Amino acid sequence: MMPNIKPVSDLRNYNEVLRDIAVDEPVFLTKNGRGLYVLVDIEEYEKTQATIKLLSKLSEAETIAKDGGWLSSEDVKDRLGV
Repeated sequence: MMPNIKPVSDLRNYNEVLRDIAVDEPVFLTKNGRGLYVLVDIEEYEKTQATIKLLSKLSEAETIAKDGGWLSSEDVKDRLGV
């Protein structure tokens, strides 16, 4: 799939630019031939933000596990009261 690249000046006809945005198909806006902005569908944006948050939490958990050690399944059950 070819990236959808348009000059930022195309925003004068923003309805056309917005029509070209789809999930997994962002529109890249350039100014003077250099990348400046990316327009994405709100669904794609929310999915990306959720992924970033999840990866951040996983990284945090990994650091805690490395520093404090891993819990056995029995320890987990005890802490959860199961």
